[in-house]
Amino acid sequence: MIHPLILVAVFAVSTVLGYFIIRTVPSLLHTPLMSGMNALSGVTIVGSIVATGVAFLSGGGVLSQLAGCLAIVLAAVNVFGGFGVTHRMLRMFDKKKK
Repeated sequence: MIHPLILVAVFAVSTVLGYFIIRTVPSLLHTPLMSGMNALSGVTIVGSIVATGVAFLSGGGVLSQLAGCLAIVLAAVNVFGGFGVTHRMLRMFDKKKK
């Protein structure tokens, strides 16, 4: 079993690393990169499904299973919301139909 302190350390390092990566991207590139990152956000759903499955199969408590289900829902909202914003952005560039 993985020690919880290791999991917290991985979370902290990934948070700091993600912040510094996003901070270095120029603001003009945020919108084009967003559509590509939406596809990669699907990995978050896969990770949350795996984590929830491990919590369920290893006999984890109800709290860990509920947290896993919440992670799946929030990751799905992130992916679908990102694609919705990208779709709205691309509609701005469509020529108006007469």
